[in-house]
Amino acid sequence: MRNRLATLNDVAREAGVSQQTVSRVLNNPAQVSQRTREKVLQAMSALHYVPNRSAQLLAGKTMPALGLITSSLTYHAPSQIAAAIKSHAEEKHLQVSVAMPKGAQFESLQAVLNEFRAQNIRGVIANLPLESSLAERLTQENDDLACLFLDVPPETDVSCIRFDHQEGSGACVKHLWELGHRQFGLLAGPAHSISARLRLGCWRESLHRIGVSNAITVWGDWSASSGWAKTFELIHANPRISAIIVANDQMALGVLSALTQLKRTGASAVSVTGYDDTADSLFFQPALTTVAQDFDLLGQRAVECVTALMNQSDPRKRVLELLPTRLVVRESTYPCPQEKSGADIIEQLKSLINQL
Repeated sequence: MRNRLATLNDVAREAGVSQQTVSRVLNNPAQVSQRTREKVLQAMSALHYVPNRSAQLLAGKTMPALGLITSSLTYHAPSQIAAAIKSHAEEKHLQVSVAMPKGAQFESLQAVLNEFRAQNIRGVIANLPLESSLAERLTQENDDLACLFLDVPPETDVSCIRFDHQEGSGACVKHLWELGHRQFGLLAGPAHSISARLRLGCWRESLHRIGVSNAITVWGDWSASSGWAKTFELIHANPRISAIIVANDQMALGVLSALTQLKRTGASAVSVTGYDDTADSLFFQPALTTVAQDFDLLGQRAVECVTALMNQSDPRKRVLELLPTRLVVRESTYPCPQEKSGADIIEQLKSLINQL
């Protein structure tokens, strides 16, 4: 039985390399060849070696870690992205330090970056909605940090990875149009969210191309409860709506619940589409047609890109990458029902008034 912890020297001897090489694997793995890195990692695993992070910090060495600035993890997308980033970072033997600032003001975000800097963190992934001017200022005033953004406007002059909203959103509108729908409700995410605005813009553009200009828009807050409440607003504004396009799956769950209460099911069912393709969306009643985003791929590419940025010599070089989205068709979208008679519409309005 081993009676002491393995040391750096033990690992070096086991792997047949110098202590300096082992140190580089711990602190700057990108500077070591893959073959040598694998030898060292195998030796660490065989010896159950545990790096002394405190000693590394006291010695002033760069901590093998990334910083993640994220919005609330109570919602599906941010939590899934954070989990994917952490998983792929750990594969590269990098820790992830997570910060969730209360607001998206320069001072609060700069304080987070200063804290990361104090921890000797040199690579930061920002997954919260930031306007162009703010993201660009953070990059310019922190040029010693490799900063990668996941939720900024397309024109922002920073390194960015985001999903191609046009692809999935356009497919969603096309699918509903081909089912015969002509009266649309749009349930967007909060106005401060860059992703919400991009999805809404893509829906409107796709609808405009096929000649639809009367779609009604309301704004939710990503939650199922807001989806429920906003459905009543949409149906009240236009009882003839036959399809509701929703900016995320959680709000779509609330929409489906509200439509059940309004008895907009069966022959008078309203088609509903979501966005994200959460694991639960397959088990909604009915199973949700939605736009899939690969959060694991986003996490993988974010870790790969920010580590590459940390090792490049020119901090002004930008990374821009679009990841694909795709429509997943399930049971929540149907052919458009036949037009209701005047009496049917009056009954629908009475039901709606009773629900409010």
